[in-house]
Amino acid sequence: MAVIHTKNLTKTYRRFEKEPGLAGSVKSLFKREYIDKTAVDNFDLDIEAGEFVGLIGPNGAGKTTLVKMLTGIIAPTSGGISVLGYFPNKLENAFKMQYAVVMGQKSQLFFELTPGDTFRLFKELYAIPDDIYKRNVDYFVDLFGVAEFLNVQVRTLSLGERMKMELIVALLHNPGVLFLDEPTIGLDAAAQRQMRAFLHEVNAQSGTTIILTSHYMEDVRRLCPRSVVINNGRKLYDGSTDELFDAYQTRKKITVTFESETGVKVPEDCEMMEQTPYKVVFMAPKERSGRIVAEMSRDFTPADISAEEEDIGAVVERIYAAGESFGGGSTAGAGGAGVGVGNYVDEAGGSTAGGTPAHPVGTDSGGGEMPGCKPSHPGGEDAGGGDTL
Repeated sequence: MAVIHTKNLTKTYRRFEKEPGLAGSVKSLFKREYIDKTAVDNFDLDIEAGEFVGLIGPNGAGKTTLVKMLTGIIAPTSGGISVLGYFPNKLENAFKMQYAVVMGQKSQLFFELTPGDTFRLFKELYAIPDDIYKRNVDYFVDLFGVAEFLNVQVRTLSLGERMKMELIVALLHNPGVLFLDEPTIGLDAAAQRQMRAFLHEVNAQSGTTIILTSHYMEDVRRLCPRSVVINNGRKLYDGSTDELFDAYQTRKKITVTFESETGVKVPEDCEMMEQTPYKVVFMAPKERSGRIVAEMSRDFTPADISAEEEDIGAVVERIYAAGESFGGGSTAGAGGAGVGVGNYVDEAGGSTAGGTPAHPVGTDSGGGEMPGCKPSHPGGEDAGGGDTL
Protein backbone atom coordinates (compact mmCIF):
# COMPACT_ATOMS: atom_id res chain seq x y z
CA MET A 1 0.00 0.00 0.00
CA ALA A 2 1.35 3.43 -0.97
CA VAL A 3 1.91 5.66 2.05
CA ILE A 4 2.61 8.61 -0.27
CA HIS A 5 0.63 9.23 -3.43
CA THR A 6 0.60 12.27 -5.69
CA LYS A 7 -1.10 12.72 -9.04
CA ASN A 8 -0.40 15.72 -11.31
CA LEU A 9 0.78 17.61 -8.21
CA THR A 10 1.57 21.24 -9.07
CA LYS A 11 2.74 24.26 -7.09
CA THR A 12 2.81 27.66 -8.77
CA TYR A 13 3.97 30.79 -6.98
CA ARG A 14 2.71 34.19 -8.09
CA ARG A 15 5.41 36.84 -7.76
CA PHE A 16 5.13 40.60 -7.88
CA GLU A 17 7.64 42.19 -10.28
CA LYS A 18 8.57 45.87 -9.94
CA GLU A 19 10.59 48.15 -12.20
CA PRO A 20 13.68 49.61 -10.48
CA GLY A 21 13.75 53.03 -8.85
CA LEU A 22 11.20 55.41 -7.36
CA ALA A 23 9.22 55.66 -10.60
CA GLY A 24 8.83 51.91 -10.64
CA SER A 25 7.62 51.95 -7.04
CA VAL A 26 5.01 54.62 -7.74
CA LYS A 27 3.85 52.85 -10.90
CA SER A 28 3.43 49.60 -8.99
CA LEU A 29 0.92 51.29 -6.68
CA PHE A 30 -1.52 51.60 -9.57
CA LYS A 31 -0.56 48.71 -11.83
CA ARG A 32 1.20 45.63 -10.66
CA GLU A 33 2.93 43.13 -12.88
CA TYR A 34 2.99 39.49 -11.82
CA ILE A 35 4.94 36.50 -12.99
CA ASP A 36 4.10 32.87 -12.28
CA LYS A 37 6.82 30.47 -11.17
CA THR A 38 5.99 26.76 -11.29
CA ALA A 39 8.08 25.08 -8.60
CA VAL A 40 6.54 21.59 -8.98
CA ASP A 41 4.91 20.62 -12.26
CA ASN A 42 2.44 17.71 -12.71
CA PHE A 43 4.38 15.48 -10.33
CA ASP A 44 3.32 11.83 -9.95
CA LEU A 45 4.80 9.81 -7.10
CA ASP A 46 3.96 6.60 -5.24
CA ILE A 47 6.04 5.41 -2.29
CA GLU A 48 5.35 2.18 -0.45
CA ALA A 49 5.69 1.61 3.30
CA GLY A 50 9.28 0.93 4.40
CA GLU A 51 10.96 2.34 1.27
CA PHE A 52 14.09 4.49 1.44
CA VAL A 53 13.84 6.90 -1.48
CA GLY A 54 16.37 9.51 -2.58
CA LEU A 55 15.06 12.75 -4.06
CA ILE A 56 17.85 14.41 -5.99
CA GLY A 57 18.27 17.42 -8.25
CA PRO A 58 20.11 20.75 -8.48
CA ASN A 59 19.30 23.81 -6.39
CA GLY A 60 15.92 25.25 -7.31
CA ALA A 61 14.72 21.97 -8.82
CA GLY A 62 11.65 21.80 -6.58
CA LYS A 63 12.78 19.19 -4.04
CA THR A 64 12.11 21.24 -0.91
CA THR A 65 8.82 22.56 -2.28
CA LEU A 66 7.70 18.97 -2.85
CA VAL A 67 8.67 17.98 0.70
CA LYS A 68 6.82 21.00 2.09
CA MET A 69 3.65 19.99 0.26
CA LEU A 70 3.97 16.40 1.47
CA THR A 71 4.24 17.65 5.07
CA GLY A 72 1.47 20.24 4.81
CA ILE A 73 3.70 23.30 5.26
CA ILE A 74 2.41 24.72 1.98
CA ALA A 75 -0.66 23.89 -0.07
CA PRO A 76 -0.54 22.60 -3.65
CA THR A 77 -1.97 24.74 -6.42
CA SER A 78 -3.55 21.75 -8.13
CA GLY A 79 -3.40 17.98 -8.35
CA GLY A 80 -3.93 15.13 -5.91
CA ILE A 81 -1.90 14.37 -2.79
CA SER A 82 -2.21 11.81 -0.02
CA VAL A 83 0.25 11.01 2.77
CA LEU A 84 -0.62 8.17 5.14
CA GLY A 85 -4.20 8.52 3.94
CA TYR A 86 -4.43 12.23 4.84
CA PHE A 87 -4.51 15.48 2.87
CA PRO A 88 -1.37 17.07 4.41
CA ASN A 89 -2.42 20.72 4.32
CA LYS A 90 -5.40 20.05 6.60
CA LEU A 91 -2.78 19.44 9.30
CA GLU A 92 -4.95 17.12 11.31
CA ASN A 93 -3.40 16.13 14.65
CA ALA A 94 -3.70 12.46 13.73
CA PHE A 95 -1.57 13.15 10.65
CA LYS A 96 1.03 15.27 12.43
CA MET A 97 1.59 12.47 14.95
CA GLN A 98 2.65 10.10 12.16
CA TYR A 99 5.46 11.92 10.35
CA ALA A 100 8.62 13.85 11.15
CA VAL A 101 10.84 16.31 9.28
CA VAL A 102 14.54 17.01 9.71
CA MET A 103 16.05 19.88 7.72
CA GLY A 104 19.81 20.32 7.81
CA GLN A 105 19.56 24.10 7.76
CA LYS A 106 16.64 24.51 10.19
CA SER A 107 16.72 23.32 13.78
CA GLN A 108 13.78 22.12 15.84
CA LEU A 109 15.86 22.08 19.03
CA PHE A 110 15.73 24.81 21.67
CA PHE A 111 19.26 26.16 21.95
CA GLU A 112 18.98 27.22 25.60
CA LEU A 113 17.62 23.84 26.72
CA THR A 114 19.52 20.60 27.07
CA PRO A 115 18.74 17.73 24.68
CA GLY A 116 17.31 15.78 27.62
CA ASP A 117 14.83 18.56 28.41
CA THR A 118 13.96 18.88 24.71
CA PHE A 119 13.20 15.16 24.57
CA ARG A 120 10.83 15.53 27.54
CA LEU A 121 9.12 18.49 25.87
CA PHE A 122 8.50 16.49 22.69
CA LYS A 123 7.28 13.58 24.80
CA GLU A 124 4.47 15.79 26.08
CA LEU A 125 3.76 17.35 22.66
CA TYR A 126 3.32 13.95 21.06
CA ALA A 127 1.75 12.29 24.11
CA ILE A 128 4.32 9.49 24.04
CA PRO A 129 3.67 6.82 26.69
CA ASP A 130 6.38 6.54 29.36
CA ASP A 131 7.52 3.05 28.39
CA ILE A 132 7.82 3.88 24.68
CA TYR A 133 9.60 7.15 25.46
CA LYS A 134 12.17 5.46 27.70
CA ARG A 135 12.73 2.62 25.24
CA ASN A 136 13.26 5.00 22.30
CA VAL A 137 15.53 7.40 24.18
CA ASP A 138 17.69 4.55 25.48
CA TYR A 139 17.84 2.92 22.03
CA PHE A 140 18.70 6.05 20.03
CA VAL A 141 21.12 7.49 22.61
CA ASP A 142 22.99 4.18 22.69
CA LEU A 143 22.91 3.84 18.89
CA PHE A 144 24.43 7.29 18.41
CA GLY A 145 26.66 7.27 21.48
CA VAL A 146 25.51 10.68 22.75
CA ALA A 147 24.79 9.95 26.44
CA GLU A 148 27.44 12.45 27.57
CA PHE A 149 25.68 15.32 25.76
CA LEU A 150 22.16 14.89 27.15
CA ASN A 151 22.56 17.40 29.98
CA VAL A 152 24.44 20.24 28.28
CA GLN A 153 22.87 23.16 26.41
CA VAL A 154 22.17 22.53 22.74
CA ARG A 155 23.99 25.76 21.87
CA THR A 156 27.27 24.22 23.07
CA LEU A 157 27.05 21.17 20.80
CA SER A 158 28.98 20.78 17.57
CA LEU A 159 27.05 20.58 14.30
CA GLY A 160 27.47 16.80 14.11
CA GLU A 161 26.31 16.30 17.71
CA ARG A 162 23.34 18.60 17.15
CA MET A 163 22.24 16.76 14.01
CA LYS A 164 22.23 13.50 15.97
CA MET A 165 19.94 15.11 18.53
CA GLU A 166 17.71 16.45 15.74
CA LEU A 167 17.20 12.92 14.44
CA ILE A 168 16.52 11.51 17.89
CA VAL A 169 13.86 14.19 18.53
CA ALA A 170 12.26 13.43 15.15
CA LEU A 171 12.07 9.69 15.85
CA LEU A 172 10.90 9.68 19.47
CA HIS A 173 7.22 9.26 18.51
CA ASN A 174 7.86 6.40 16.05
CA PRO A 175 6.82 8.26 12.88
CA GLY A 176 5.64 6.23 9.92
CA VAL A 177 7.32 8.60 7.47
CA LEU A 178 10.55 10.57 7.96
CA PHE A 179 11.41 13.44 5.61
CA LEU A 180 15.09 14.40 5.52
CA ASP A 181 16.18 17.57 3.73
CA GLU A 182 19.98 17.76 3.46
CA PRO A 183 20.59 16.08 6.86
CA THR A 184 24.37 15.77 6.34
CA ILE A 185 24.99 19.31 5.10
CA GLY A 186 28.09 20.78 6.74
CA LEU A 187 29.11 17.53 8.44
CA ASP A 188 32.61 16.12 8.15
CA ALA A 189 33.23 12.73 6.53
CA ALA A 190 33.19 10.79 9.82
CA ALA A 191 29.92 12.40 10.94
CA GLN A 192 28.35 11.71 7.55
CA ARG A 193 29.26 8.02 7.81
CA GLN A 194 27.73 7.87 11.28
CA MET A 195 24.57 9.57 10.07
CA ARG A 196 24.22 7.14 7.16
CA ALA A 197 24.70 4.13 9.46
CA PHE A 198 22.06 5.49 11.84
CA LEU A 199 19.50 6.09 9.10
CA HIS A 200 20.09 2.66 7.59
CA GLU A 201 19.52 1.10 11.02
CA VAL A 202 16.29 3.04 11.56
CA ASN A 203 14.92 2.06 8.16
CA ALA A 204 15.91 -1.60 8.51
CA GLN A 205 14.87 -2.15 12.13
CA SER A 206 11.81 0.09 12.44
CA GLY A 207 10.50 -0.09 8.88
CA THR A 208 10.26 3.70 8.78
CA THR A 209 9.59 5.10 5.31
CA ILE A 210 12.32 7.66 4.60
CA ILE A 211 12.46 10.31 1.88
CA LEU A 212 15.92 11.83 1.60
CA THR A 213 16.89 14.93 -0.37
CA SER A 214 20.61 15.46 -0.68
CA HIS A 215 23.34 16.85 -2.90
CA TYR A 216 25.79 14.29 -1.53
CA MET A 217 25.93 11.38 -3.94
CA GLU A 218 27.39 9.09 -1.29
CA ASP A 219 24.27 9.56 0.86
CA VAL A 220 21.97 8.55 -1.98
CA ARG A 221 24.08 5.68 -3.29
CA ARG A 222 24.61 4.02 0.09
CA LEU A 223 21.13 4.53 1.54
CA CYS A 224 18.53 4.66 -1.24
CA PRO A 225 17.75 1.65 -3.46
CA ARG A 226 15.35 3.92 -5.36
CA SER A 227 15.97 7.44 -6.63
CA VAL A 228 13.70 10.13 -8.02
CA VAL A 229 15.38 12.87 -10.07
CA ILE A 230 13.65 16.23 -10.30
CA ASN A 231 14.62 19.31 -12.30
CA ASN A 232 12.61 22.44 -13.03
CA GLY A 233 9.79 20.95 -10.99
CA ARG A 234 9.44 17.86 -13.21
CA LYS A 235 10.26 14.24 -12.57
CA LEU A 236 12.95 13.02 -14.94
CA TYR A 237 13.68 9.59 -13.51
CA ASP A 238 12.13 7.21 -11.00
CA GLY A 239 13.81 3.86 -10.51
CA SER A 240 16.91 1.98 -9.37
CA THR A 241 19.69 4.14 -7.93
CA ASP A 242 22.37 1.76 -9.23
CA GLU A 243 20.95 1.88 -12.76
CA LEU A 244 20.79 5.65 -12.62
CA PHE A 245 24.45 6.04 -11.75
CA ASP A 246 25.65 3.28 -14.04
CA ALA A 247 23.93 5.00 -16.96
CA TYR A 248 24.65 8.66 -16.28
CA GLN A 249 27.59 9.00 -13.91
CA THR A 250 30.08 8.13 -16.63
CA ARG A 251 33.24 9.90 -15.42
CA LYS A 252 35.39 10.18 -12.32
CA LYS A 253 37.44 13.09 -11.07
CA ILE A 254 41.02 11.91 -10.52
CA THR A 255 43.51 13.93 -8.45
CA VAL A 256 47.16 12.84 -8.43
CA THR A 257 49.95 14.57 -6.53
CA PHE A 258 53.65 13.75 -7.09
CA GLU A 259 56.74 13.83 -4.89
CA SER A 260 58.82 15.58 -7.58
CA GLU A 261 58.23 17.70 -10.67
CA THR A 262 56.44 15.67 -13.33
CA GLY A 263 55.37 16.44 -16.87
CA VAL A 264 52.58 13.90 -16.94
CA LYS A 265 50.11 13.83 -19.83
CA VAL A 266 46.62 12.37 -19.60
CA PRO A 267 44.99 10.25 -22.34
CA GLU A 268 43.03 12.00 -25.09
CA ASP A 269 39.68 10.79 -23.75
CA CYS A 270 40.33 12.56 -20.42
CA GLU A 271 39.62 16.21 -19.64
CA MET A 272 42.40 18.09 -17.86
CA MET A 273 41.03 20.40 -15.18
CA GLU A 274 44.21 21.47 -13.36
CA GLN A 275 47.90 20.84 -13.93
CA THR A 276 51.02 21.93 -12.05
CA PRO A 277 54.49 20.30 -11.89
CA TYR A 278 53.37 18.47 -8.72
CA LYS A 279 49.69 17.85 -9.32
CA VAL A 280 47.15 16.93 -12.00
CA VAL A 281 43.36 16.93 -11.75
CA PHE A 282 41.39 15.44 -14.63
CA MET A 283 38.09 13.80 -15.55
CA ALA A 284 38.46 10.22 -16.77
CA PRO A 285 35.94 7.75 -18.25
CA LYS A 286 34.61 5.73 -15.32
CA GLU A 287 35.31 2.34 -16.92
CA ARG A 288 38.97 3.27 -17.63
CA SER A 289 39.81 5.26 -14.50
CA GLY A 290 41.41 2.30 -12.70
CA ARG A 291 43.64 1.45 -15.67
CA ILE A 292 44.69 5.10 -16.14
CA VAL A 293 45.64 5.44 -12.46
CA ALA A 294 47.57 2.13 -12.61
CA GLU A 295 49.57 3.36 -15.62
CA MET A 296 50.42 6.63 -13.85
CA SER A 297 51.54 4.71 -10.77
CA ARG A 298 53.80 2.57 -12.96
CA ASP A 299 55.38 5.41 -14.94
CA PHE A 300 55.67 8.02 -12.15
CA THR A 301 55.90 8.23 -8.35
CA PRO A 302 52.59 9.51 -6.98
CA ALA A 303 52.48 10.83 -3.42
CA ASP A 304 48.70 10.58 -3.29
CA ILE A 305 45.83 9.54 -5.55
CA SER A 306 42.12 10.20 -5.01
CA ALA A 307 39.05 9.48 -7.12
CA GLU A 308 35.70 11.23 -6.71
CA GLU A 309 32.31 10.67 -8.29
CA GLU A 310 30.96 13.28 -10.67
CA ASP A 311 29.08 16.20 -9.21
CA ILE A 312 25.31 15.80 -8.85
CA GLY A 313 24.71 18.82 -11.07
CA ALA A 314 26.58 17.26 -13.99
CA VAL A 315 24.70 13.97 -13.62
CA VAL A 316 21.28 15.64 -13.48
CA GLU A 317 22.11 17.86 -16.45
CA ARG A 318 23.07 14.76 -18.44
CA ILE A 319 19.82 13.03 -17.52
CA TYR A 320 17.82 16.12 -18.45
CA ALA A 321 19.62 16.46 -21.79
CA ALA A 322 19.11 12.80 -22.62
CA GLY A 323 15.36 12.92 -21.98
CA GLU A 324 15.20 9.17 -21.56
CA SER A 325 14.36 6.73 -18.79
CA PHE A 326 14.66 3.15 -17.66
CA GLY A 327 11.87 0.63 -17.99
CA GLY A 328 8.51 1.26 -19.58
CA GLY A 329 9.83 3.52 -22.35
CA SER A 330 9.62 7.29 -22.52
CA THR A 331 8.12 10.13 -24.44
CA ALA A 332 9.66 13.56 -24.92
CA GLY A 333 6.82 15.60 -26.29
CA ALA A 334 5.60 18.91 -24.96
CA GLY A 335 5.41 17.35 -21.55
CA GLY A 336 9.21 17.05 -21.29
CA ALA A 337 11.46 14.14 -20.42
CA GLY A 338 10.19 10.67 -19.73
CA VAL A 339 9.85 8.95 -16.41
CA GLY A 340 10.97 5.40 -15.65
CA VAL A 341 9.48 2.38 -13.91
CA GLY A 342 6.53 2.12 -16.23
CA ASN A 343 5.45 5.77 -16.02
CA TYR A 344 6.05 8.28 -18.78
CA VAL A 345 5.06 11.83 -19.50
CA ASP A 346 2.52 12.25 -22.27
CA GLU A 347 2.30 15.19 -24.65
CA ALA A 348 0.04 17.11 -22.30
CA GLY A 349 2.59 16.91 -19.54
CA GLY A 350 0.79 14.37 -17.34
CA SER A 351 1.76 10.84 -16.39
CA THR A 352 -0.17 8.00 -17.98
CA ALA A 353 0.27 5.79 -14.93
CA GLY A 354 -2.85 4.51 -13.21
CA GLY A 355 -4.38 6.04 -10.12
CA THR A 356 -6.69 8.90 -9.31
CA PRO A 357 -6.09 12.05 -7.32
CA ALA A 358 -6.52 11.41 -3.63
CA HIS A 359 -7.59 14.96 -2.89
CA PRO A 360 -8.42 17.25 -5.84
CA VAL A 361 -7.24 20.79 -5.31
CA GLY A 362 -8.73 23.62 -7.39
CA THR A 363 -7.14 26.79 -8.67
CA ASP A 364 -8.52 30.21 -9.39
CA SER A 365 -8.02 32.09 -12.63
CA GLY A 366 -5.00 33.88 -11.24
CA GLY A 367 -3.12 30.70 -10.44
CA GLY A 368 -3.65 30.91 -6.67
CA GLU A 369 -5.19 28.40 -4.32
CA MET A 370 -8.89 28.01 -3.81
CA PRO A 371 -10.24 28.63 -0.31
CA GLY A 372 -9.93 24.97 0.62
CA CYS A 373 -6.16 25.11 0.08
CA LYS A 374 -5.05 27.90 2.37
CA PRO A 375 -1.46 28.00 3.65
CA SER A 376 -1.07 25.88 6.75
CA HIS A 377 1.01 28.27 8.82
CA PRO A 378 -0.04 31.70 10.07
CA GLY A 379 2.72 33.34 8.06
CA GLY A 380 1.41 31.76 4.83
CA GLU A 381 3.28 32.49 1.63
CA ASP A 382 5.19 35.73 1.24
CA ALA A 383 4.98 38.07 -1.67
CA GLY A 384 8.19 36.73 -3.09
CA GLY A 385 6.69 33.33 -3.71
CA GLY A 386 8.34 31.67 -0.74
CA ASP A 387 6.83 30.51 2.49
CA THR A 388 7.25 31.77 6.00
CA LEU A 389 7.49 29.40 8.92
